[in-house]
Amino acid sequence: MKAIIVLLLVFSGLFLHAQHDKRVIPIDEQTHKIKFKEVVDVEGSKDELFNRCVYWLNEFYKDPSRVTTLRDVPSGKIAGRHQFRIYYYDTDSVKVNAGLVRYKFTIEFKENRYRYTIDELVLKSTTNLPLEKWLDEDDPAYDPRWDQYLDQVVDYVDNWNTTLKEKMKPEPKKKEDDW
Repeated sequence: MKAIIVLLLVFSGLFLHAQHDKRVIPIDEQTHKIKFKEVVDVEGSKDELFNRCVYWLNEFYKDPSRVTTLRDVPSGKIAGRHQFRIYYYDTDSVKVNAGLVRYKFTIEFKENRYRYTIDELVLKSTTNLPLEKWLDEDDPAYDPRWDQYLDQVVDYVDNWNTTLKEKMKPEPKKKEDDW
């Protein structure tokens, strides 16, 4: 009897751990669509932050002028569209292209802060499948690979966000040489 109780506790702990590791996909309350959004406080004027972001765009994207659809200094806004590949592994553990995920991004600047938004995520195909479909595990067409695809999307956005935050930090102030 004690062994059964111990086994039940161990298995319930594993299930709780598995639920804790599940990714968080942000859903916009109004549109019910996937939307990554954050306001980041960082030192700098609106124009300084705008310029830092342009430097980041040039490093992050291979062709930043094609990616950006708007670069408006007076309003403090940069917008663009981009896409990235997602993959799955077949039964022989071979990495297979699963398609392209398109997204729209907007970065807005104010004094000492900026806000980014990533939304309109779709799987590029003849019908441009919205990624929200992958969240529905009750869908008759549900494919377990959808979870892997969502993980890849979250990883991509995390990398996007992390590199942006690093580039948006102000340069360390140089000390004058008092000799």
